[in-house]
Amino acid sequence: MSSPYGGDGAGGTQPFVIDTSRPHPARMYDYFLGGKDNYEVDQEAAERFIKAAPEVRAAVRANRRFMERAVRYVVAEGGVRQILDIGTGLPTEPNVHQIARAVAPETRVAYVDNDPIVSAHSRTLLDDEDTDTSVVLADLRDPRAVLDHPDVRRVLDFDRPVALLLLAVLHFLTEADDPDAVVATLLDALPAGSHLVLSHATVDIHEDGRADAVKVYNNATATMNPRSHARVLDFFDGLTLVDPGLVLVPDWRPQEPPEAGAPPIGIYGGVARKDG
Repeated sequence: MSSPYGGDGAGGTQPFVIDTSRPHPARMYDYFLGGKDNYEVDQEAAERFIKAAPEVRAAVRANRRFMERAVRYVVAEGGVRQILDIGTGLPTEPNVHQIARAVAPETRVAYVDNDPIVSAHSRTLLDDEDTDTSVVLADLRDPRAVLDHPDVRRVLDFDRPVALLLLAVLHFLTEADDPDAVVATLLDALPAGSHLVLSHATVDIHEDGRADAVKVYNNATATMNPRSHARVLDFFDGLTLVDPGLVLVPDWRPQEPPEAGAPPIGIYGGVARKDG
């Protein structure tokens, strides 16, 4: 996620521009993961964040593993064959469509991000003949534009269940952005049998509140807004959480025992089903 402004001519209000003068959350995330699709301004901000929150690299890896387990769950056990991934970030293998299609090859995926660099890199990884995947330049803060985007509509049938992925993205929305309304608008468009997969930063487990780390994003294209367990739980209102509920991401259906001496991971994650 970055700034809320713009679009690509289909639902946006202004052209998107690549801002390399300020750190961008997607590029910082890429740096945390050890990627190379970032600029010096992102690297400097990311290093300041690492100094204030040394566990961040372990946290982003844990969030990726949560995504992998959750995607396999919604496809294999939830029976979903369509995925809307908003705030997808820079591509890191395995990608969502690769994970889903390893279970069900017919799965259709629409990727959405508001960073032109993310969009460009994502498109280069897709096969020209892959008509079941789209990459859309649009912004979460305008959920109606996301839902109505022709490249989203081309890939997804909103009369059939969809898995909505909001992974490590809602914490870049302030309360003034009304994230509850954003999530509600997206979920209202989805039929019964759809799922929400969500992860969100928290400082509940850190006595210092990670204030110095959070402040690093004050000069970025989006601020960081960690939320409590109770506040993140609000985003699942009206849905049925699947076991084990909303937990720290390493604790969501782990496939291996926790690493001895692993740092605490301040990211909540959960998966929920829309029953009606």
